[in-house]
Amino acid sequence: MSDAQPPATDDASSLEASVTDDPDQCTLCGLPTPAEPITDDAADGDDGAVPGTFCCQGCLQVSRALESVEGGSDGAGGDLGVDAAAIRERIADEGTGVDLLEEGDRDGDDDLEDGEETFLRVDGMHCSTCEAFLESRVAALDGVAGAQASYATETMRVVYDPDRVDGQELPDLVSGYGYRASDRADDDDGADEGQALVKFLIGGGLFGMMVMVWYAVFLYPSYFGYDPFVEFGSYDGYYVAVNIWLMTSFVLFYTGYPILRGAYVSVRAGVPNMDLLVSTAALGAYAYSTLAMALGRTDLYFDVSVAVILVVTAGTYYEGRIKRRAVSLLSDLTEQQVDEARLESGETVTLEEVAPGQRLLVKPGERIPLDGRLVEGAAAVDESLVTGESLPVQKEAGDPVRGGTVVTDAPVVLEVGPEAESTLDRLVSLLWSIQSARPGVQRLADKLATIFVPLVLTLAAAATVLFYATGSGLSSALLIGLTVVIVSCPCALGLATPLAIASGVQSAASRGIVVAAETLFEDAPEVDVVVLDKTGTLTTGTMDVVDVHAPDDAPETVLRRAGAVESLSEHPIADAIVEAAREDEDGDPGEDGGTGPTADIGVDVDSFERDRRGVAGVVDGECVVVGHPDYCRERGLAVPEGLESTVDAARAAGDVPVAVGWDDRVHGVIVVGDAPRARWREAVSTLADGREVVVLTGDEGAAAERFREVDGVDEVFAGVPPEAKAETVRRLRARGTVAMVGDGSNDAPALAAADVGIAMGSGTKLATDAADAVVVGDDLESVAETFDVAAGTNARIRQNLGWAFFYNAVAIPLAITGLLNPLFAALAMATSSVLVVINSSRSI
Repeated sequence: MSDAQPPATDDASSLEASVTDDPDQCTLCGLPTPAEPITDDAADGDDGAVPGTFCCQGCLQVSRALESVEGGSDGAGGDLGVDAAAIRERIADEGTGVDLLEEGDRDGDDDLEDGEETFLRVDGMHCSTCEAFLESRVAALDGVAGAQASYATETMRVVYDPDRVDGQELPDLVSGYGYRASDRADDDDGADEGQALVKFLIGGGLFGMMVMVWYAVFLYPSYFGYDPFVEFGSYDGYYVAVNIWLMTSFVLFYTGYPILRGAYVSVRAGVPNMDLLVSTAALGAYAYSTLAMALGRTDLYFDVSVAVILVVTAGTYYEGRIKRRAVSLLSDLTEQQVDEARLESGETVTLEEVAPGQRLLVKPGERIPLDGRLVEGAAAVDESLVTGESLPVQKEAGDPVRGGTVVTDAPVVLEVGPEAESTLDRLVSLLWSIQSARPGVQRLADKLATIFVPLVLTLAAAATVLFYATGSGLSSALLIGLTVVIVSCPCALGLATPLAIASGVQSAASRGIVVAAETLFEDAPEVDVVVLDKTGTLTTGTMDVVDVHAPDDAPETVLRRAGAVESLSEHPIADAIVEAAREDEDGDPGEDGGTGPTADIGVDVDSFERDRRGVAGVVDGECVVVGHPDYCRERGLAVPEGLESTVDAARAAGDVPVAVGWDDRVHGVIVVGDAPRARWREAVSTLADGREVVVLTGDEGAAAERFREVDGVDEVFAGVPPEAKAETVRRLRARGTVAMVGDGSNDAPALAAADVGIAMGSGTKLATDAADAVVVGDDLESVAETFDVAAGTNARIRQNLGWAFFYNAVAIPLAITGLLNPLFAALAMATSSVLVVINSSRSI
């Protein structure tokens, strides 16, 4: 593996290697192409033809749209606003494990061409300076080619030489300075909330309270002309002062450690942040007071250090607590990856023990563990998890199958592919690759701090030098400088973002929206393009009965008989019909005396037969056939002309027509499809207000085409596989800030690649892990509310910062002129902080 620099935030060429010219791999996403690769159908010799071979029509469609931009024409699929040649240079074969880092020359080391990569979860990162610090520190380790870190997703990708670095030791090598690394695959939930609570209450609250008691009894009276109970030049005075110093030290260096560490890494990274200003105020007051204590003076400002640390820590802790409480709403989501496989002999083994070419048995309802080829049996396979296609696909001997898909209706035997890997696992690896390369947005406060912090420190130093040069004593001059730093309002600035974010998270949770990444509040208000996945987002993602057509019979009779026969089948479409029949039944289940699987429908079935295109059974003394219209014809049932038009209309709409017949003819057609979510059109219309809306789906044909004419939808990309989804989202970022809304594991890479990822709550764990926000209630209209909450929170952050800087514009000049001492500076700072708290507590 070649060495490489960590990628820039939006550098189009920073993540991927050049696209392969291998005709056996897709030109866009790198997946294997079929035996007869899909190419552009343009006439031979047409210079406008899109070069390359593709795995599916979706990849060809996207590539044609990109090519049209390069040629300056409006090709199919719409203008993506990018240079197609540049795309060819940066698309990587992420899905098949090809090197994700660009050809580069880090340190001129050519020994890492065979390097390996690992993904780590790193707890403790909380700003963009943490990313820069960790990347530089880890990249400097012997045997490490490069590192990419993202505080927004707490993910780090490390490329290393396995001959020089033990991969299992990397978490220990990365850990330190308050950061804790672990294997990303372990899915560590991070620091325990109880531990943080104990650290705050005992380390900060208890000892901070004791400091303030000593001040209230001994020091504050002296500030107002009252003699304290002890004389500070005596033994008792030193005893009091030393106790205050010890307890302040504990608060500062234990409870305040994360703040001090943040200041340290900001200095190391060369990017001043708010932690640096807070630390300067706390350490400045602590250092001055320590020196004053040694000289027997009473003007000790340890209380300032304690107040600054506790207030900022409390704000950060409150933010984290609210976020953890919101994320806990997702605890019922399940993991979709497979850990074990069943050999053909029936023995169960771990995936690591499965070798290429081995034969595995997969029973109905089970997930296929690894990619391979079907060798025995035939079954309908639900591929929605990894492809997004809503309809199950019929697989027979010789057909390829993907790891992570579900066998629905019959046992099958598959032969493991040459790589012994799973499509779902590749999606996980792809997701982590994208997340590790996605830097967290720099908080607005930290952006302002890059200018404000150096300015404050410069003014404080200048004031100290000026007063000392004009005849003031050294202690008086230092006190002026300290007052400038304290009055610069580190508390209000430190609270401005955490409290506003906590309020935003809480407000979102009350509306059924879980905020998983605070970067949502920075990016969501700026979104220009909203990309909507179809299956599971615009639709429910499950098969439902859309309509029942029965010209000559009662629809209830057709549905009831079909449900009775289909209740003995395990096909997803059969499940939809059975469920509809049960809901249509009046009275209690089984009241007609039915028993067994059909008891809920109240009908007995005899002589059941199963075919790959339908089922049949004797109901009420008649043979009822349910399935594909051609299957009914083959069994001698005529299809009336009126129902033929119903079949054609259902197919044109992207639904599945299921014929139901008995007595030598088809009596009705049950239309089954992936039903749209309630009020989805209204939700799309709301999202389209000031934004471009794009529908991205793995489905092809009518199932996707029906969305092209919907008001508010600007563009539809159909038949797009997961790897190409992520790449298409990246390219759409050329138009502006992009939000992606999806629900499945196949959407996870695209959710991570977007500036803002929003997952539906019914989605997979992989999707929710990739998202910045999760709509728990599956209400599509809540997606629009997510943008409203984010905009309100962003405005609240700006209001808090505006007040804090206005306060500084008045208070700092007073401090420079010597009109404020540290005590009154601390009181003014506290007043400013209270105003920030009040503003943040208002409902959004």
